Amino acid sequence: MSRADTIRDDASGLRVALLVSRYHEEITTPLDEGARAAFRDAGGSASMLEVFDCPGAFELAGLAGVAVATGRFDAVVCLGCVVRGETSHDAWINGAVAGELAALSARQGVPVAFGLLTVNDLDQARARAGGAKGNKGEESMLAAIAAARVAARIRQGATS
Repeated sequence: MSRADTIRDDASGLRVALLVSRYHEEITTPLDEGARAAFRDAGGSASMLEVFDCPGAFELAGLAGVAVATGRFDAVVCLGCVVRGETSHDAWINGAVAGELAALSARQGVPVAFGLLTVNDLDQARARAGGAKGNKGEESMLAAIAAARVAARIRQGATS
């Protein structure tokens, strides 16, 4: 058995919070659609996926913390898009959100998926929101599902 064989795209019985930035909505809408489809295709029940609109990408970190603190979710998926501009604003947002989501997941033991596109332009974003580079919303959901399953196995003491 390979390591990949232990990862299952099985969302049945999982409760997931999906946080979606509404900034760059032309990009975040297909990311959202991809994440919802991945959850459904992995056997997740619509009643177990709670979707929350977020004002922007920066707010994803704080709202993910709120979602985790409720204790209601097996995983949290954060989706957004930050496009490089003329200033370093994008780097500050990307770094802050990435760092906090990783720290939150590590501190609380709840998988938090980083589905924040960090791109140079909208063409790159479109390619990653259902275009030639796939759908990072779908990938983020599948990563969250897999991580939630692995976390459950660790808690149960399973080794394979």
